[in-house]
Amino acid sequence: MQRQRARSRDLRIGLLQAGYNVVASIPGDIYLVERLTQLQPDLIIIDAESDARDVLEDLVMVSRDAPRPIVLFTEEGTPSQLEAAMSAGVSAYVVAGLQVERVKPVLEVAVARFNADQKLRTELSETKNKLAERKIIDRAKGILMEKHHLSENDAYQKLRKQAMEKNLKLVDLAQRILDVADLLG
Repeated sequence: MQRQRARSRDLRIGLLQAGYNVVASIPGDIYLVERLTQLQPDLIIIDAESDARDVLEDLVMVSRDAPRPIVLFTEEGTPSQLEAAMSAGVSAYVVAGLQVERVKPVLEVAVARFNADQKLRTELSETKNKLAERKIIDRAKGILMEKHHLSENDAYQKLRKQAMEKNLKLVDLAQRILDVADLLG
């Protein structure tokens, strides 16, 4: 307990020296999710004993709706604890040896890692959306090709021309074609 108090003190000193504003210091109790939701901090720092599983489960809920960098400082770290922390969205997992002068670099790396991860997630989501749109357009082309005996290129050009004339996105027009085709059977 005394070790954790010393670590908490060093952490607070390191944060203040690094120019961070400590918005709140809250316990990992049943109200953690509610408090974090109200505070909406830019960065979550956890100073935990060896078993922080309950806190990690709460962080999964908080991070799902409003992702943000999370840094976990602890005295012990097993591979299963590390895996659970990463699954919960922890950006940096620091085991033992907290020195005041290390706080700022650790937080900077955690924020950079979080930002890189968010960028990858955004790119993945955009790619998935584009693939889904491509499938819709391809299915609409297939309908036009079959119904009007068009080549793939001609079906695409027809879709494109209609989309421009109706001031619609190509995917929106394609979806309308699919909807009509489903309706008419």
